[in-house]
Amino acid sequence: MVDLHDIRYLRIGTPDLGSAVEFATKIVGLQLAGREGKAAYFRSDKTSVRGDTRDHTLVYFEGDPADHTIAFDLKSREDFDRAGAEIEKAGHPVRYGTKDECELRRVQQLLAFKDPTGNKIEIVVRPFHSGERYFPARDAGITHFSHIGLRTSDAPRDEAFWTRLLNARVSDWIGDAPLLRVNTIHHTLALFPSSHPGVQHINHQVEDFDDVMRSYYFLREKGVKIVFGPGRHPSSSACFLYFEGPDRMVYEYSVGVKHILPEEESSYRPRQFPFAPESFCMWGSRPDIPEFRESREGIKNAPLKTAA
Repeated sequence: MVDLHDIRYLRIGTPDLGSAVEFATKIVGLQLAGREGKAAYFRSDKTSVRGDTRDHTLVYFEGDPADHTIAFDLKSREDFDRAGAEIEKAGHPVRYGTKDECELRRVQQLLAFKDPTGNKIEIVVRPFHSGERYFPARDAGITHFSHIGLRTSDAPRDEAFWTRLLNARVSDWIGDAPLLRVNTIHHTLALFPSSHPGVQHINHQVEDFDDVMRSYYFLREKGVKIVFGPGRHPSSSACFLYFEGPDRMVYEYSVGVKHILPEEESSYRPRQFPFAPESFCMWGSRPDIPEFRESREGIKNAPLKTAA
């Protein structure tokens, strides 16, 4: 089994890099860590929360807005070659990153592969950290980049991929959608049934519920589309707010997420929630997010688009 440590970064294509930079900084509240060629790098981590300072957690680059890549680092860099071999053996072709690709991602080594749906995944070794103080463009209260929603064309199949080949564990299910953790945080990945691959939403944790509500009014004032919340997830216990960004990418702020500690692992049992609005929000907010409201039957019968 490949022993992942944490989600490291997300890379997203966009046809309008300038607008994406404007949104990520002035609306979301990320720090622009640098621009190189046709890519912009963003930071979101505070040292006091994570004990580290990731060089970047999000990259927007000029390209297809459907081109998404998620990256993870390993608990031990000595496992890099073994990880590649295990993934290959399981039937998923692996490609090792070139020197130029590693430089663009600010890592020493990387290997790339796809999950069964076609989502692009990278495993990296010795990703860069930054000695600079985190200084956001807007005081949104962000503490760190925490998780993503990932689309799946077959949730049970992809759940098996993440739990049997990689070291993810199921925290809960909402219908067929598993909420998966690779460390103590309730979920690092949430797999939502969809007709095509890609990242479905991007989560940043904030310091407290006041930050969620401040952003709610700020986003409304700026004319940003709120697609869900404010509300509270009954699964992770987190209070949340979802809003729409460039190329219809959904962003989420949340606070108060449940942690499952090492001493609880042996006794923890995942819960099954129905695929219903009240399973996404216990306060009664209704999502305007396709993956949160489409029927599983409709998704099952939709034509599947494979990743490029």
